Amino acid sequence: MSDNPSRDTTTREASTREERMAAKLRENLRRRKAQAREMGQSDTASKMADKSGQ
Repeated sequence: MSDNPSRDTTTREASTREERMAAKLRENLRRRKAQAREMGQSDTASKMADKSGQ
């Protein structure tokens, strides 16, 4: 055991906070990548439509 139990609690809280933040960052990155893929597909589709319309 530790001499200072409040320090253990603070360390534990900090690690869980870091884990939550890391998970949120991964989720955000996945969402941004999906949005970029969708935008890339719509840009490609509109370019194809422009070329076929000429």
